[in-house]
Amino acid sequence: MMRSMTHALKAIVGGFAIAAAAAITPAASLETGETLFNNSCRTCHSVKADDNRLGPNLHQIVGRKSGAASGFNYSPSLKGGAITWDEATLDKFIANPDSVASGNTMKPFTGISDAGVRKQIIEFLKTAK
Repeated sequence: MMRSMTHALKAIVGGFAIAAAAAITPAASLETGETLFNNSCRTCHSVKADDNRLGPNLHQIVGRKSGAASGFNYSPSLKGGAITWDEATLDKFIANPDSVASGNTMKPFTGISDAGVRKQIIEFLKTAK
């Protein structure tokens, strides 16, 4: 009797694990990325073209040169296109802005230490329209 209950319990737990894994789809990851972006970045940034706020818009940021959003007054460390925002550079910048562009004006933001969170935000930025 106890043995069959143990097997049943394992089957139930295994079923929940499979269902949870199936629920984490790319669409769910992007939705989570959008939520993480909204919670960490949206106060200062938008993903809409020409919608500059306290920070420049991040519309099509992946592959763009720093200082390229028209109508935004960049800090000296980000003017002039010295940085190309590829995924690796965005990851480093989101982790610690000062390590990529010393003297930036991202304060009080000091970075996101969780690599998984950064990855989801970057995935969202790649697809945001």
